[in-house]
Amino acid sequence: MTTEQAALNADTPELAEFALEVADWFRANKPADPGFLLPESFMEVGTDQQFTFLRDWQRKVYEAGYLGMAWPAEYGGGGLPQAYQDIVNAEMRRQHVPFMPNTIGLNWAGPLILAIGSDDIKRRYIPGILSADDIWCQGFSEPDQGSDLANSQTRAVRDGDYYVINGSKIWTSLGTYAKYMILLARTDPKAPRYQGLSYFLVPMDTPGIETRSIRKLTGEYGFTQTFFNNARIPADCLMGKEGEGWKIAMLTLTFERSVTGGQAGGISRMAHSVADIVDLAKRSRRDGRPALDDPWVRDQLVRFITEEQGDRLCDARSKIEALCSERPQAIGLSSKLRVTEHMRRLYQFSLALQGANAARWVGDADVVDGGKWQRAYFNSFSATIGGGTSQIQANIIGERVLGLPKD
Repeated sequence: MTTEQAALNADTPELAEFALEVADWFRANKPADPGFLLPESFMEVGTDQQFTFLRDWQRKVYEAGYLGMAWPAEYGGGGLPQAYQDIVNAEMRRQHVPFMPNTIGLNWAGPLILAIGSDDIKRRYIPGILSADDIWCQGFSEPDQGSDLANSQTRAVRDGDYYVINGSKIWTSLGTYAKYMILLARTDPKAPRYQGLSYFLVPMDTPGIETRSIRKLTGEYGFTQTFFNNARIPADCLMGKEGEGWKIAMLTLTFERSVTGGQAGGISRMAHSVADIVDLAKRSRRDGRPALDDPWVRDQLVRFITEEQGDRLCDARSKIEALCSERPQAIGLSSKLRVTEHMRRLYQFSLALQGANAARWVGDADVVDGGKWQRAYFNSFSATIGGGTSQIQANIIGERVLGLPKD
């Protein structure tokens, strides 16, 4: 759908005019190629050069009024209906502009703070999240616990007006650049595992906190492991009460998995669409002819197009209560699984189109499109793992949507 078509489909003349205004702004302000490799998501930001470029871009979008448009004005947001931010988000995807680097702050920590934080906490944290002055990271996963989040062993012991933190968290996206972390830690080791956890907003410059970069398969360094060695954080970093950590973490995950709305907006990754793969199929060759002429290739592309359109319509359907009455949680709870697995398979197909050239990598003079498809394919796995693996997402759908037993 073009910008003009989107404007015609807007609910009001005001929204239609706004859609054209937004399109003009992004066309005029879309950054030029910086001359270095940009990451595809916040999980691949590994150099100061990349980080500075993306942080400046987020700040520019926010200062133009196109980020946090539906967040309360008293905390730095726009105070407008969600429809305005939806238009901006769609236009950002349409024009393939860079993503917003402060993804965890904009989409997880920020909505959580707005949902359950005090007025003081909202005023303290929300403006910096929107402007990208304060980058956030997440401290949930641990090296020895895998997907068993409830078994977190990082300890937080109350000591007067402080908590003393010891332990380790892993796969900390943006850990090198973050000012704050949302942290799940065990405050009562004797309590049942779901009841002994607490939730903290941790300043990352606290003495005793150290991050070490992790090199990914692609050669990038977007992740870190975070170590806590007698790190003393103020007691007012606690969110909610002691022992409520699991409940608050689950609320956070509803934002992370897009089950619950309230995110600030912007795009969180440089996702390619089926239209980009169609273009690749036109340029790829099979038996001396364009791959797009191959019936099997066309069949696969139609399947991807249908799936992509279905996901897009699901987003619209989720806002119409009458269309979700039979299984009201189905769309929200399936969103993360549907989208991440769709992208993984789409990128895998992009490599199949390249034949033997798929074995080439970034930097090879003969690699197709600079190697972006190979890189996108390998990076796509992080999205199917983070926020709950695809296997866990399937279990959630089975149990909470279909009513299947856990065993």
